[in-house]
This record gives sequence, structure tokens and C-alpha cells, in this order.
Amino acid sequence: MISGKNIFKRYGTVEVLKGVNINIEKGEVAAIAGPSGSGKSTLLHILGTLDKSDKGEVLMNGTLINTLPAKKLAAFRNKHIGFVFQFHHLLPEFTASENVCIPGWLAGRKKGEVKEKAEELLKMLGLSHRMENKPNQMSGGEQQRVAVARALINNPDIVMADEPTGNLDSANAKELHQLFFDLRTKFNQTFLIVTHNEELAKLSDRVLYMKDGKMD
Repeated sequence: MISGKNIFKRYGTVEVLKGVNINIEKGEVAAIAGPSGSGKSTLLHILGTLDKSDKGEVLMNGTLINTLPAKKLAAFRNKHIGFVFQFHHLLPEFTASENVCIPGWLAGRKKGEVKEKAEELLKMLGLSHRMENKPNQMSGGEQQRVAVARALINNPDIVMADEPTGNLDSANAKELHQLFFDLRTKFNQTFLIVTHNEELAKLSDRVLYMKDGKMD
């Protein structure tokens, strides 16, 4: 479904990735674990086309995506990849519903259709009472669920999550873990999760360990 082949990345004199190979199958919940500085987030950002590798290939469903021109790459990313980050990255001036809608509107989909889908996702994630609330009116766990709904709005092939529970207490972290697996069961959704959380990693179908810029 998505694979990275022989991926290298250097920042200045520091070689962060040293020829990493990775392959994620459709419907899989895979976790990338390892110590800080091992290159986990850098690899995720390259696979998600948020960063470019110095060398290597990223393929999704047979398309070589790391060589696409900037405009095509942005459109591809918005359509095929959903993101969940540690700090939500919700826009403070917009409601929960509007935050979820934004990627759908950017994709040029009909406003009404996108709003309907956003409301459906928020209801499914237990946030029907928060649709018109702005981020500062919600708890950290609620904001993270809004971020998950936003990641799902365009029915992406894969959701990439970078330390998604890093800013949550243990109860909310547990809830978010369960949510990923429920979404996989319901939609056959694929997840690639970078995490320090051993519990989340162990629950995954497969744990990929990184150390010193390589898969261990």
C-alpha cells in the first residue's frame, strides 16, 4: 500500500536516516517505536510527503509520490493521507465542525457534502455536543478526536499519527488507542503511528523499531 525504499536524510552534518526500507499493508495498524533521535518522525514526515528524502523512493498504491511536482503532491497528500499530530494543530478561530471540514473544502468537494460527513464523523467519535465549540472550549482528548475526524474527512488511504497520545493523560490516551482499532475494524483504515507509548505500540499489528537512523 505504501512503501519507502532506501531512504536517506541528512540535516547539515547529521545523518538522520541511513537507508531505511519500510512497507505498510492496507488495513494494517503499524507502530514505529524507538528512542528519541532515532529518526522516527523524520521517516513519517517523508512517507507523508511533508518532507523530502535526500535519496530513496516513496510509493503509494504503485505511484512514485516523492517525485511529484509541488502542486500535484499537495493535492495527492490532501486526498490520500490523513495526519494526526501530538498538538492537534486545530485552527483556534474555527469550530470543531469547521476544522474537520477544511481538508474537504481544500479538495474542492461540495460544501454541504463535506459538512454532512464532518458531522457524521464527529457524532461517531462522541463529539456531537462539541460541533459548534472552538478548540479552547474543549478538553485535550476532545481536541485530539476532532483532529482524528479531520484526518478522516477525505477517506484517506492511510492515517499517519506522530506521537498522537504524547499530550494526553492515560485515560484519554487509552481511549484514542481504542479509537484507532475501532476505525480499522469499521473502515479497514490503515494507520502508521510513531509513538513512545509502549502500550499503543504493543497493541499494533506490527511494531517497527528504529535505532540510529535504521530499522532495528
